[in-house]
Amino acid sequence: MEENLIVSVSPHVFAKRTTKSIMLDVIIALVPAAIAGVILFGPRSIAVIAACVISCVGFEALFNVIVKKKQTIGDLSAVVTGLLLALNLPVSIPIWQAVVGSFAAIIVVKNLFGGLGFNFANPAITGRIIMLIAFTGTMTAAAMPSVVDTVASATPLAQLAAKEDVGVSMLDMFLGVRGGALGETCALALLIGGIYLIVRKVITWHTPVAFLGSVFLLSLLYTGSFENAMFYLLSGGVFIGAFFMATDYVTTPTTHLGQFVFGLGCGLITCLIRFWGSYPEGVSFSILLMNILTPYIEKLTMHKPFGGVAK
Repeated sequence: MEENLIVSVSPHVFAKRTTKSIMLDVIIALVPAAIAGVILFGPRSIAVIAACVISCVGFEALFNVIVKKKQTIGDLSAVVTGLLLALNLPVSIPIWQAVVGSFAAIIVVKNLFGGLGFNFANPAITGRIIMLIAFTGTMTAAAMPSVVDTVASATPLAQLAAKEDVGVSMLDMFLGVRGGALGETCALALLIGGIYLIVRKVITWHTPVAFLGSVFLLSLLYTGSFENAMFYLLSGGVFIGAFFMATDYVTTPTTHLGQFVFGLGCGLITCLIRFWGSYPEGVSFSILLMNILTPYIEKLTMHKPFGGVAK
C-alpha cells in the first residue's frame, strides 16, 4: 500500500481558473470603459490604448529574452497593465510619454522585482504616478470629450477644489461627459465591468464597496452636501481604481476583512489628498500607499488555523 501513496507539496486542490483566464476576464470587463473612451474622446484614444498595450507586451517579451527567462506574455498580464495604464491617461498625452510610462510599469515596477506575483505595487498605478511626476504638464492637461464643444477645461475635481461650479449635470458625470483620463470618466461603463468581475468571482465586493462608500461618506461630511458628495464620488478615478486597481491579486490583501480595510484606507487617503493635498486627485497615491501596507493588513487579518494555538 505504501508504494501507492503520493507525497507532494501543496497545492493539492486545483481549480480550472488560470492566470490567463483571470486576465482575460479583466480585459473583457475593461472593454466597456475602453469603448466609452473612444466614443467620448475620439479616435486618438485608440492610438493611446494601442501604444500602451503594445509597449507593455513588447517590453515584457524583450525583458524575458534578455534575462533568458521563460516567455510570459501569454498570461495576458502585460496586456492588462497596458490597458489599465492607457485608461488612466489623458487622451492628449504624447505617445512617446505613454511608451515611457509602459516601460516604467513593466520593467521597473513588475519585472525587476521578479515578475507577476512578486511586484510590491500595482504596475499600472505606479507607472501613472511616475508619469505624473515626470510629465506633470501633459498628465494634468484635461481634455474634454469630443462630444462637447469645449476642447479643454479643468477637471471637475479641480473645479470642486477651487470652489467653482462643476458646470455639468449628475447624469453627464455618470455617463462620462466631463474632463478627465480617457477611461476613468464613464462611471456607467466601469460599473458594468466591475459587476462583471464580481459575478465572475474574479473579485469580491469588499474592496470596491469600502472604497466607494468611504469616499462618498467622507465627501458628504466634508462638504455637507449630498450633491457635492456625489460629484466627488463620480469625479477622478475612484470607479476605475475601486474595481480594477485596488482589487489586484498580487498587491492587495487576500482576506475579506483585509480587503475591506484596504478599501477603507484607499478612500480615506484619497479624500485627505483631495481636500488638503496639493493634487486635486488622490486615487493613485492612495492605492500605492495601501499596497505598501498590504503585508501588515494581511498579517493582522489572517484567519487562525483551525486547532491552532494563539501566540
